[in-house]
Amino acid sequence: MKIRVSELTTDRKWRSATGLDRLRFEKLLVEFRKMYREIYKQTFEEHLPRETGNYYCINNEEELLLFTLLSLKSGLTLDLLGLMCGMDGSNVKRNQIIGLEILQKTYEHLGVAPKRNLLTIDEFNEHFADTEGLLIDVTEQLVCRPCDDSYQKDYYSGKKKSHG
Repeated sequence: MKIRVSELTTDRKWRSATGLDRLRFEKLLVEFRKMYREIYKQTFEEHLPRETGNYYCINNEEELLLFTLLSLKSGLTLDLLGLMCGMDGSNVKRNQIIGLEILQKTYEHLGVAPKRNLLTIDEFNEHFADTEGLLIDVTEQLVCRPCDDSYQKDYYSGKKKSHG
């Protein structure tokens, strides 16, 4: 990978690239490695076919975790992320899927994975029972325009239009 952990020399660089400082990254890496071995029954290095003599952009769990966190933090397109990390877009997607799967399972194992699917009001209420306040950003929600002109003005911002 073009970007290496050794280049992250300050906490500011660590946080800007991964969202974590070095200490938290290293703690997460220990659990990430364990989860990789649990899922694939071998280390990342053992999983790579070496007899072909091919060059691989990601060669170990540390690089995979760095790549995964960088892809989440940066919000870059697959092609641009690939250019930054030295791989093509399809390899970026493949590596991202693997990294995200392991990261999600790691977070679940640690008990810190976010709850993403609250299907009923009861599940929602149970999940947020201990929460004093909840802030939900709905600024980008579409609103059907009322037919009545005077009532319509309350919903018209004059900016974003959803029609041609």
